[in-house]
Amino acid sequence: MCDHPHPGRRQALKLLGALGLSGAAAPVLGSGSGVGALVPGQGWIAAGDAACASDGTPLQFMPKTPPDAHPLEHELDKYPRCPYCGMDRAQWHHSRHLVQYDDDLVDGTCSIHCLALSLMLNLDRGPKAIYAADFGAAEAVKPLVPVAEATYLIGSALPGTMTANSKMAFARREPAEAAMAEQGGTLGGFEEALRQTHADMARDTLMIRKRRAERRAHLSRS
Repeated sequence: MCDHPHPGRRQALKLLGALGLSGAAAPVLGSGSGVGALVPGQGWIAAGDAACASDGTPLQFMPKTPPDAHPLEHELDKYPRCPYCGMDRAQWHHSRHLVQYDDDLVDGTCSIHCLALSLMLNLDRGPKAIYAADFGAAEAVKPLVPVAEATYLIGSALPGTMTANSKMAFARREPAEAAMAEQGGTLGGFEEALRQTHADMARDTLMIRKRRAERRAHLSRS
């Protein structure tokens, strides 16, 4: 890893690489004032010129925050934005996830969609713990619960985050059943939700590419 990687370039690398935004539908990273990525809530972020020794290797996707043995303490302060799409995790607190790897590196994501990206890109580190927001909780910010204890409502009419096929976690089965009665869908555990996330990835990536292309076009006209 670089000792001082440029934050704009690092974010752009993750966005374009992880969300499939490279190629004809988006600029290619490099030097130049028009090169960068669209970060939700921040607009267009220009890429830096500094190269990183880990570019072109799996190391470029490693979490860049220090090891964290207690990731749930002040979690949204430490991990405010999803590193794979740039979304504000406090805004999307109801669908957010967090993974703590066995070396205590942590990825806080906006959704199970971006969690799946983290797990795919970090194949050489095992998850020590994975947490999901309890959609059924009454708190203003949904608390995180271990995914092993969660029940997921999959494919309901509830709006999905980074996906057209909603997957929401509940700490208890009863609220999940009540939500299913109102919103439809099916119940399953984390493994079922993650498998469905992988199955939806191609369609969801096409949807994300289209939306971001539309936003870039709107920015270029404004």
